[in-house]
Amino acid sequence: MATALPNVQDANPGFVFETLLAYQRTAALRAAIEVNLFGALGGGPADARTLAANCKVSERGARILCDYLTTIGVIEKDGNLYRHSPTSAVFLDPASPASMASIVGLLGHPDILRPWEQLTDIVRSGRTVLPGEGTVEPDNPVWVEFARTMVPMVAPAITPLAEAVVAHRPGPIRVLDIAAGHGMFGIGIARLNPAARIVALDWAAVLEVAKENARAAGVLERMEFLPGSAFEVEFGGPYDAVLLTNFLHHFDEETCVSLLRKIRSALVPGGVTATLEFVPNDDRVTPVMAAQFSMMMLGTTAKGDAYTLRDLERMHVAAGFSGIAPGAISVGPQTVVIGTT
Repeated sequence: MATALPNVQDANPGFVFETLLAYQRTAALRAAIEVNLFGALGGGPADARTLAANCKVSERGARILCDYLTTIGVIEKDGNLYRHSPTSAVFLDPASPASMASIVGLLGHPDILRPWEQLTDIVRSGRTVLPGEGTVEPDNPVWVEFARTMVPMVAPAITPLAEAVVAHRPGPIRVLDIAAGHGMFGIGIARLNPAARIVALDWAAVLEVAKENARAAGVLERMEFLPGSAFEVEFGGPYDAVLLTNFLHHFDEETCVSLLRKIRSALVPGGVTATLEFVPNDDRVTPVMAAQFSMMMLGTTAKGDAYTLRDLERMHVAAGFSGIAPGAISVGPQTVVIGTT
C-alpha cells in the first residue's frame, strides 16, 4: 500500500534549492565588493560593458554577476542599464558614510569560512574544527582583521552604549574596555564624556588599530593600552565601568561567570558592566539574526553560544552582581545590557 504524501499545500520545493545554492549569494556579494562594482555603480547607471571596463573584469562576468545580483534584490536593472538599489547605495557603495562593504574582510576571512565545509563534523562533535579554541586562540590574526573592518557593523551601537554607561556613571570615570578591538566603544565614551579615561585591553597587534582610531578621534591622550588576555592580565583599577562588547558569546557559561567575577573585583562600589551581544529571546529562534548567531559560535568556537537576557542575568548574579538593569537597549540585531553591582 502506497504511503500518502503529507499535505503539500504550503510546501515549497524552491526553498530547498535556494538554500542549497545560498553559497552563491555569499560569493556573488563578496566578488562584487572585491571588484568594486558598487563603487562603479556610484557613478550612475551603466551597462555591462561600461561596468566591466570600470571594474577591470570581463564583460561576460560583469553581465552575469549584475543579473544575479538583480535577481536577489541587491541592485536594480532598467533595460540594459544597472543601477544602485536603495540598500546598495547606502550600505555597499564605498563612498557612502554608512557603507558596510569592509566587513567582507572578516566575514570572508579563511578562518571564518573554513568551518562551514565541515559543519556535519562540527554538529557531531559540538565544537569547531579550527585548532585549539577556534577563533579565540591567543593572538589569532582574525581579530586584527575584525578591528580594521567591522566598525560599520557595530557603529549603530556605539552611541547608545556610551550614553547608557554615562547615564549610570556620570562625571570623571575610568573605564576598562575588554577585547577592545577597534576601540570604538571606549572612544565613544571618551568623546561623550571629556572626563572619562579609557583602558583598552586586547592582543598587542589589535591594540595598534585601536590606537589609530583613538588618535583620529582626538582622544588618544585619555586612553591607556593593556596588551594580553582578559583571563590572564591584571586589570588594575578600580574602574567605574567595564565594557564587554561582543565577547562573552565566545565562551561557555562557566568561563563567562569566572571572567565576570574578576571584573566584579575590579569595579568601584556602584560600578557597572556594559555588555553588547546578539541576544535571542527565550525561544532561541527569534529575533532571527540574533538567534542565528549561535550557529556562528558553533562553527568557530569550542563552547560559545548566543545568550538570552535570562542567561546573562544568571551569569551576573552568579558572579556577585545584583543583576541586570531594566530596559536593555535594542540596537539593530544587538542588545546593550547593563550589569549592576
